[in-house]
Amino acid sequence: MSVTSTVEENHRKNPSTAAEKTAEKRRRRWVFWERKWRRLDYFKLSASLFVHSMALLAPFYFKWSALWVTFLVYTIGGLGITVSYHRNLAHRSFKVPKWLEYLFAYCALLAIQGDPIDWVSTHRYHHQFTDSERDPHSPKEGFWFSHLLWIYDSAYLVEKCGRRTNVDDLKRQWFYRFLQKTVLFHILGLGILLFYLGGMSFVTWGMGVGAALEVHVTCLINSLCHIWGTRTWKTNDTSRNVWWLSVFSFGESWHNNHHAFESSARQGLEWWQIDISWYIVRFLEIIGLAYDVKLPTESQRRRMAIVR
Repeated sequence: MSVTSTVEENHRKNPSTAAEKTAEKRRRRWVFWERKWRRLDYFKLSASLFVHSMALLAPFYFKWSALWVTFLVYTIGGLGITVSYHRNLAHRSFKVPKWLEYLFAYCALLAIQGDPIDWVSTHRYHHQFTDSERDPHSPKEGFWFSHLLWIYDSAYLVEKCGRRTNVDDLKRQWFYRFLQKTVLFHILGLGILLFYLGGMSFVTWGMGVGAALEVHVTCLINSLCHIWGTRTWKTNDTSRNVWWLSVFSFGESWHNNHHAFESSARQGLEWWQIDISWYIVRFLEIIGLAYDVKLPTESQRRRMAIVR
């Protein structure tokens, strides 16, 4: 029997062998840095190092007024990510007038988590390939990979998912193309504004502590909410609901709810499930600024519910 035949026979007897070796190769790839770094990877790593360095310097520039800056940067950027990037752009769970859509997206840009085209494309691929080998940030490749490390390997993302062909709706709009090309200038502008208003104190506590906290809360949705928590719905993935993270994530940690009903504008589906992002969408709907708001039907809920 030839070597090729022997390998094929072993794969038939143990189909998981190839997948396991591929996964192991990917893990080693991170340990030994056996890959080519792209300019985009250096840019993202530099931005991350800047944010975390500012956060480490923050105690040396403490002012009580800087805590308000932390709160504002965290809240405005965080709600921009959840309401705009996630629910409005990635899942089209509701619509608002263009001027408001663009305003929300700009707030999200200031969270220093990338431009709308990049963020939305990655998230759509996550839902398309959840927990498979093509998932951009599956915890099956390790907690830290799903939490943060995947961000710095753009070539690996292209290898798994392909080019960003799933966001043509955003690419057709001049505003999102503009943000994609000029993202660095907007972040620099935020830094200059904070420095002008409050010196290094506002920069370190705003772009440092505020942005770092929001980045890690967002990352916990990708990592922790696929590892630990409770499940209410029959989804074909490892998504979990993490109740204690709901306030800090503005409702994003009801992640099993979200994967069960991806297009729902509401993720805290029970009255006691805190979902600040939904409260904002609901308020906009009441005053006539949000429309085509999507929610799961009762039949969908019955079909997806886990029978206990």
